[in-house]
Order: sequence, then C-alpha cells, then structure tokens
Amino acid sequence: MLEVLNPATEEVIATVPAATAQDIDAAVARASAAQAKWAAVAPADRARLLRRFAVAVDEHIEELAQLEVREAGHVIGNARWEAGNVRDLLDFAAGGVERLSGRQIPVPGGLNVTILEPLGVVGVIAPWNFPMPIAAWGTAPALAAGNAVILKPAETTPLTALRLAELALDAGLPEGLFQVLPGAGDVAGNALVEHPGVAKIVFTGSTRVGKQIMAKCADRVKRLTLELGGKSPNIVFADADVEAAALATPMSYLDNSGQDCCARTRILVQRSVYDRFLEIVGPAVESVVVGDPADEKTQMGPLISRSQLERVRSYVPSGAGIHGTAPEGPGFWFPPTLLTDAEAASPVATEEVFGPVAVVLPFEDEADAIRLANATEYGLSGSIWTRDVSRALRVSQAVQAGNLSVNSHSSVRYWTPFGGYKQSGLGRELGPDALAAFTETKNVFISTEA
Repeated sequence: MLEVLNPATEEVIATVPAATAQDIDAAVARASAAQAKWAAVAPADRARLLRRFAVAVDEHIEELAQLEVREAGHVIGNARWEAGNVRDLLDFAAGGVERLSGRQIPVPGGLNVTILEPLGVVGVIAPWNFPMPIAAWGTAPALAAGNAVILKPAETTPLTALRLAELALDAGLPEGLFQVLPGAGDVAGNALVEHPGVAKIVFTGSTRVGKQIMAKCADRVKRLTLELGGKSPNIVFADADVEAAALATPMSYLDNSGQDCCARTRILVQRSVYDRFLEIVGPAVESVVVGDPADEKTQMGPLISRSQLERVRSYVPSGAGIHGTAPEGPGFWFPPTLLTDAEAASPVATEEVFGPVAVVLPFEDEADAIRLANATEYGLSGSIWTRDVSRALRVSQAVQAGNLSVNSHSSVRYWTPFGGYKQSGLGRELGPDALAAFTETKNVFISTEA
C-alpha cells in the first residue's frame, strides 16, 4: 500500500494499493484489447467521447482541486487552474482527432500517400509537482491519436489521477482504454518501461531517472519523450522596466513552492540596475503569503515531502540571503529565499534545487548575460526583460532553451510546443503536433503504370 500524506499537516489522508509487475502485465493486456477497438471508432465519435470526458472534468473541477490541495499542497487557486487545464487539454486534443491526416507526395509512376496510425499502448509516468496537467499532457493526445494509455502517477500524488480514470469511464470511454496504476517507480514504473507491449513511454521527472529510462528504452528501441530538469534564467537588462521585472520575479520561482522545472531560479541582472532591482525585489519576496494552501489568500504552500524539505535545506547556508516567512510546526515548510551572495558556479546556482530558492547574479553586458544563462547543463525555459526588440530577438536566439518569454514568465501553453534543450529532455509535448507524436507514419505507393 502507498500512504498519501497531506504535506501541509503530515497527516495520512489515504492509502492506495501499489501496483506490481504482474498488475502492469495484466493492464497492458486489457489496454491492448481496448486500443484495437478504440482505433476502429470513427474519428468524430472518438472526438465526441473525449469532449464528454472534458465535460466530466469540468463538472468536477472543485472536487479535483480540493484533492490536489490535500495530496500535493498546491494553493487552491492553482489547483483549480490545473483541473481546468486538464479539461482544456482534452478539448484541444479532441479537436485534433479529425485533423490527424497524412500527405499525398508527388512521385513518378504512381500515387504516394502517408498514413498516421496509432502506436498502440502508451505508458505515461507523471510527476508529483503538477500531477493533473502533466498527466494530461501525454494522456490527452495519445488517446486522441487512437492509443490506449496506462498512467503511473507519482507515489505521493495518486488521488487526482485515480479520480480522472473514474471520470473517463463515466464519460463513456471504453473499459481498459485509460488505466491508472499507482506504484513505486522501481516496480510499477520499471515494469511499464520494460514491457514489450508498451510502444512508447512519456516521462516527466528528474534527469537522473530520465537517463535510466532512456537506457532501458534504447535496449528495446522504444519510443520516448522526456521532460526533465531545469535551471532557468531570468535575464533583466538595464533598459527593461526594472520595477515590473522585479515585482514579477518572486512568483516566477515561488509558484508551487519552487517545485517547477520552469522556475526562474537564476536571476541575472545588469550591474547598472542591480542595486535598484534588489531594493524592489527584496520586500516583494518577504511579502509573499505562505500558509494553508486551502486559504484563498495563500500564495505559496508547503513542499511535497520531508525528503524534499531536507534537500532544499542542504543548498541554503543558515541565515543567508533574503527570506520571507513560513509556518512552524507540522508540515514541510520552507520560506521564500533569494540568495544575493552565491557564486555563479556554486551548486545552488547551477543545480536544480526544486524549492523556493533563487540566486541573483550581476552581469556586465549582453554577451556576459548569454554566457551566464547558458552556464548550466539544463535548457528548459527562461525569461528576457528588455524594451529593445532587436535585443530580445538576439538573446532569444542565443539562449539554449526550448521555451523563452520576453517581458513575461510564461512557459507552458497547450497551444504551443513544450520541451527542453541539453539535459532538460527529448522531444516536444503539447501544441499543434502533439497527436502526431503518438503515431507511426506509414508510406504507401500505388503504381499507376499499365
């Protein structure tokens, strides 16, 4: 059994069965049978069922949000957005079902067409930091493309995933088509990765585990999408609206208590406005409201677990930097923290802390900013603050990251592709090509010669 803790109180709120390798094997057999029937469903009917699933999610947004607050410690406003994002992803994917088409390619001597066919059974291994939306990133387009999905949620956050599976059945999706099997990564996750009946793995999590999964998929020539770690820069040039940039900074790395691979945890500020930036950002960090995630006024909740709390503590020297406040007593609390004296090459400035901790570093000019921005093994996201459009374009082209925002901290939109450079992952999720990532391309030539 898996115990699910409320990270704000450390109370056990549920226990769920942990799937074994045998459970995964049985689930794959069910999924294969369901997928064959699902792929034969007319595209319009498949889209209609996915929209019913979206409606079912919409009707239970508050229930799903409250579950997310209790199992993941997300503040209630964020949790409602996350449940709504699942609905929107299902709607968006449903719209692609009838547009998933191949091409006719001009060739001599006949007609050549390509056909996009579903892969079969897809395994989605979702993380604990955004349990609902990230699970839907893989699940929605995979189902829309005609596949079956087996979702393994993180051990600490299985409840919303299990409820989504119930809502899928209520909406009329076939039994066995979308299954949720909570379990330990080295048991259920490993069985899913190694199973010969699983055609593709979608994994979001740490770079270390992603590399292990990649090696196992390589041995089986299994398709794989990886969304891994990040250490994203927030670059503030002297010609920017410094006040706006400073005021937007706290929640660029404190959202979800910093447990976000897109968090802007490396704040790079041009030296001529560095002091002014600190004058504004310091009080803004200190004023962030940390507390009960169910309270509508709370801006930041707890970390997910005791082990994560200890990991974050290990990066921060006692009393260093600018601090906000956090509750004392039960719960996995760590205050908002901004380090102003960290070395650019130190672990806290280059490694993914995955907590409410950022460093602020000065830079001299554009070339220096680009050098610092790229001085990490990751390349997932980042922000550029400037009023100069030419500079925004130059720096966007020079920064090695898959998702950049200018005068904004936005990273993920379901309309646009998402993924990373370097050790932040492989492949892209979301966007107009999301469904195609879950298909095989078959080429057919028809001779017209007599």
